[in-house]
Amino acid sequence: MFSAKNSSPKQIAAFTALVLAIPECIMVYIVEQSWLWAAGSFLVLFIGGYFLIYFMLERFIYRKIKLIYKFIYKTKATKREETYYKYVLPQKSIDDVRQDVEEWATRNEEELELLRSNEQFRKEFLQNLSHEFKTPVFAIQGYVDTLLSGAMNNPDVNQRFLEKTSKNVDRLTHLLTDLDQISKLERGELILYKQNFVIQDLVKEVYDSLAVKAEQQQISCAIKKGCESPLTVFADKEKIRQVLINLVENSIKYGKRKGSISASMYKTDDKHILVEIGDDGIGISEKNIARVFERFYRTEEGRSIDVTGSGLGLAICKHIIEAHGQTIHVRSTENVGTSIGFTLERKKD
Repeated sequence: MFSAKNSSPKQIAAFTALVLAIPECIMVYIVEQSWLWAAGSFLVLFIGGYFLIYFMLERFIYRKIKLIYKFIYKTKATKREETYYKYVLPQKSIDDVRQDVEEWATRNEEELELLRSNEQFRKEFLQNLSHEFKTPVFAIQGYVDTLLSGAMNNPDVNQRFLEKTSKNVDRLTHLLTDLDQISKLERGELILYKQNFVIQDLVKEVYDSLAVKAEQQQISCAIKKGCESPLTVFADKEKIRQVLINLVENSIKYGKRKGSISASMYKTDDKHILVEIGDDGIGISEKNIARVFERFYRTEEGRSIDVTGSGLGLAICKHIIEAHGQTIHVRSTENVGTSIGFTLERKKD
């Protein structure tokens, strides 16, 4: 049985001409009662029909199909592609072409959707960037204008306003430093100096460095019971220190007063260690969890608690962990607490 699927224009033309020629040949034989006339009419109709149908297919259908493919790929054809267009493509049936075009349309729709989401992300990023810069800049401008308006003559006001200006300058410097770092991370310029070290020891060092901040909120920091046994990981110690500092600082900022911060470490398999930093603070709503690693993204509750942060800490953590070829995740429930975990490679012998 002839199938149009994967048939060439020549095969389609020959089959169609044959279908047309055979009935006509039979009719000529019935009328003339001569096999010679029947055979002659068959040859004329078959050959003529074949070339006519083949010409129409090649001229008006498959040439248009080739143009469609060239439009889809949007590039000047290479020698290899020209060979494909000339010899392989005509073997495709109309159904194959329809399927290819539908797949192309689907891919384009996905790309358009990605562009739309990227555009929305860009708008939100610029809005958040403007907000983060605007606050300290306007504060500095206000203090300077007040001093220039005559407050410089008052030593008490002078000293206080200069101190506040200095704090806002420090905030801008910190923000620019974070932006520069995250730009390098996204460009893949981060150089890792991996070494073996005990993750519990590094967590204790981070706890010690942030002890004053934790004590101000009367928050206790500890390693979870059962996780004290030393686990050695293979990673960039200083980069992981930065990740832990960001996570513990966030837990202090958004943890409840007289609360607790707990670090836990587990062997997930023969190659990885899971590290988690958990708190019993305000938590994150379900609708915001998916966005916590975005640059500058902070919930309204977070902004009201911490007005000085850059909003880049978790984004930097994510990039550092991914630069190690590992993953980071967050689990949280409002008014219950938040736990952020990441994996690290186990020690190298």
